[in-house]
Amino acid sequence: MIDIKIPSPGESISEVEIASWFVADGDIVEKDQEIAEIESDKATLTLIADEGGKIQIKAQEGDTVAVGSVACSIDTSFAGEAKSASPKTETKEEAPKQEAKATEAAPVKSSDEFKDVKISPVAKKLMEENQLSVDDVIAGLQRLSKKDIQAVVENKGNAPVVSAQTKEISRDAKRTKMTNLRKKLSARLVSVKNETAMLTTFNEVDMSAVMELRKKHQKKFVETHDIKLGFMSFFTKAASEALKLHPAVNSMMDGEEIVTPEFADIAIAVQTPKGLMVPVIRNTESLGLADIEKNLMALAKKARAGKISLDEMTGGTFTITNGGVFGSLLSTPIINPPQSGILGMHNIVERPVAINGKVEVRPMMYIALSYDHRVIDGKDSVGFLVKIKEMIENPHKMLFDGKDPDSLLLGI
Repeated sequence: MIDIKIPSPGESISEVEIASWFVADGDIVEKDQEIAEIESDKATLTLIADEGGKIQIKAQEGDTVAVGSVACSIDTSFAGEAKSASPKTETKEEAPKQEAKATEAAPVKSSDEFKDVKISPVAKKLMEENQLSVDDVIAGLQRLSKKDIQAVVENKGNAPVVSAQTKEISRDAKRTKMTNLRKKLSARLVSVKNETAMLTTFNEVDMSAVMELRKKHQKKFVETHDIKLGFMSFFTKAASEALKLHPAVNSMMDGEEIVTPEFADIAIAVQTPKGLMVPVIRNTESLGLADIEKNLMALAKKARAGKISLDEMTGGTFTITNGGVFGSLLSTPIINPPQSGILGMHNIVERPVAINGKVEVRPMMYIALSYDHRVIDGKDSVGFLVKIKEMIENPHKMLFDGKDPDSLLLGI
């Protein structure tokens, strides 16, 4: 008999919550099989069976347990039965499927007399499960109510209406317990608003150049790097170069000191089923667009699958969040402490803009920089956002540290 103990997700974490068990008490498990998911206030981890055998669960779903305590025990004398037990499981799983197929009868046909009667999806499903046609339902009504007659009178000349008796009205409310991760996130968001002098500055970017670049080279980019070229890599690279020119935006407070890293570890906000997570891409200042895309895809997949580690979400110097993927036109993103700045990307919308004295329709994006005014002055915040705008509208500047190639050539 061996004990499976709760691992430590990080130095400052003393307890975790059992989010879910992938196996039931008494099941036969195999070595290295994922058996449970545990959740701390910073990350979600998977519990692995060290050996194969029969499992005895000691902590139930929803329980808060201390790091190092026993989550379950495994009787290794049953280890050889894991494979032989699997066919039984398959048989059990197949039975409900066959049963479900039996209940999924073809829709019952109704006569042409009631072909215009509208049926709600819920009512239709219920009718099919009970093998009832519209004729059966109409014939089964014992009497018509005053509401039914009034509904017909009020809608006379319009499309036929469904009897008021068939309308589905719900007053139910679902209650869900907050996870440790959600509790911690809530506390952090409130503390940021209370403990920082947060301001937000805005600008707008013409996305024409980047969109044209992607359209022109996307096929070759995919063939070369085996990954698609997105917008996030352009903004990440532009932010890395802009941070070199405005290092204060890359700074953070540590007691009575301001720490300014000479590298850019950029955190990218990723929406997951467990909530918002911010995995970090290290040393983005030294990466190309393809490397950024690959790192981002790998981290995003791990975050959404709940496989990301605490180390991969800590230590960022700056954050980028993209509300545009959800349709956001404009927002004020909240700083990710202890960082002092966060860049918000938004939806791309075609708008009329003045170009050389003429009105043209261009794909425009609003961008926002929320920053801690205790660390970053207005000049740096505005200048940083202007540099992002310049490099997105002229992507080749990213090759020259965000500077104009002509100026570098002429030495001016």
